[in-house]
Amino acid sequence: MSFVFIMRIVFYIISLLGVVSTIAIYMLGHHAIAETIFYFLIIYILVGIYDVMQKEHTILRLYPVIGHLRYMLEFIRPEIHQYFIADDKSERPYSREMRSVIYQRAKNTMDTVPFGTKHDIYTEGYEFCEHSINACHYPEENTRIIIGGPQCKKPYNASILNISGMSFGALSPNAIRALNKGAKLGNFYHNTGEGGISKYHLEGGDLCWQIGTGYFGCRKSNGRFDPKIFKEKASMECVKMIELKISQGAKPSHGGILPKAKITKEISEFRLVPMDKDCESPPKHSEFDSPEGLMNFIQNLRELSGSKPVGFKLCIGKKIEFMAICKAMLKTKTLPDFITIDGAEGGTGAAPIEFTNRLGMTIAEAIMFVNNCLVGINVREKIKIIASGKIATGFHLLSNLALGADSCNVARAMMFALGCIQSLHCNTNACPTGVATQSKYRSWALDVNAKYKRVANYHRNTIKSFQELAGAMGCNSQEDLIPDLIYRRNEKRKSVSYRQMNVFLEQGELLSDKIHPEFAEDWKKAQAENF
Repeated sequence: MSFVFIMRIVFYIISLLGVVSTIAIYMLGHHAIAETIFYFLIIYILVGIYDVMQKEHTILRLYPVIGHLRYMLEFIRPEIHQYFIADDKSERPYSREMRSVIYQRAKNTMDTVPFGTKHDIYTEGYEFCEHSINACHYPEENTRIIIGGPQCKKPYNASILNISGMSFGALSPNAIRALNKGAKLGNFYHNTGEGGISKYHLEGGDLCWQIGTGYFGCRKSNGRFDPKIFKEKASMECVKMIELKISQGAKPSHGGILPKAKITKEISEFRLVPMDKDCESPPKHSEFDSPEGLMNFIQNLRELSGSKPVGFKLCIGKKIEFMAICKAMLKTKTLPDFITIDGAEGGTGAAPIEFTNRLGMTIAEAIMFVNNCLVGINVREKIKIIASGKIATGFHLLSNLALGADSCNVARAMMFALGCIQSLHCNTNACPTGVATQSKYRSWALDVNAKYKRVANYHRNTIKSFQELAGAMGCNSQEDLIPDLIYRRNEKRKSVSYRQMNVFLEQGELLSDKIHPEFAEDWKKAQAENF
């Protein structure tokens, strides 16, 4: 007799015995007990009958009532795994070790570890940096950079660590407020995300206004870009930079739809979208369809903003397309003030698994590629590179700068500083910490005055760890941070520097007759007139 058949028989037997037992207990005069058992029995029988009759879940048809235990256990599986099974290094995307150091630095508590490293430092892929006997101090003034090229009249003095784009709508009102107040306290900027500038972004912190394919916050009723509204908002004192979002690492070249049922009055107001129909975020921009068009649009944004720094954000995919953008820079003589590179490691509230797992170039590869292209056309010193993608500690900050970035943006680490516990409910509106939700009750639980200080603490302590690490390497400026200093173990478990593993172009090499073969074919095919 099969187990499945036995489980179904058990249901019927329990039901029958339950009825008989209830009648017997009632006959013996224990009316209250019999009544309680009767109610539980009715629920048990009704659930069992429903399970047997329904056709959606095979498990419930085969295992009536008891089959629900499977779904209950599956529901709490992430919590069981996180709290009782996973070790300090095994969780993804952020290990407990990494989350712990963010929490400690946000709370200003001890962030040291005892008894040595828990990492297998001989395993393939392990990264580390060279230290120096001649250690020095990395000065505070070298943790800031000026963003704004020769075509920008209002350059911005930025920290080398800032808040990456997270929209109101993706994050709760109190989360946005806490981030912005933290940015003000710590003197770094807060990227708005593509959802527009909301009233929650106006707590005094500097803003990098991100504009996506939906042009939220600066759009006409037909979804096209509105220069008049853009000019009005870009002139706000708190808006220090403009970032045109082309794509993001977690779901590159993927649009999205916010169903009308989820569009609140506030979201409608800040995004300038109607409440009676779905809000579409297209996979590409409607204001340009070529590299030349992109450069012209950037120049238009620069003029409308009063000559504030304007740049664009993208995840590198086809190399030839970024090279086409470089050729458009040369042809139009228009340069962005900065380029934000989002690695495939980047996060988002919701993305198709194929996009988040299988598309996009990693942040390390992308930084070196973009840096090479800009060096190759002799414009690197005029354009800042901002790295974004799973950056959390001083080592991540240092290694990205060493590979060619000028500064870094972080998103999920800032969420941890707010209290995020990586429950992975970002796409359900049921965030248990009030960070990634629009639930008023859940958002209310996140106290702005307590959390914004943690955001500033995390920033300050991460910068401090970067300074200490750079100083231990004998570096006292960004010019000292070079790819030669960062090592990675290869498949033979031999440590090799990023300089040894990769090609680095000479100044102006792409404009010469002798281009490295790794770049030559794509550069020849790239055209400023089309992607």
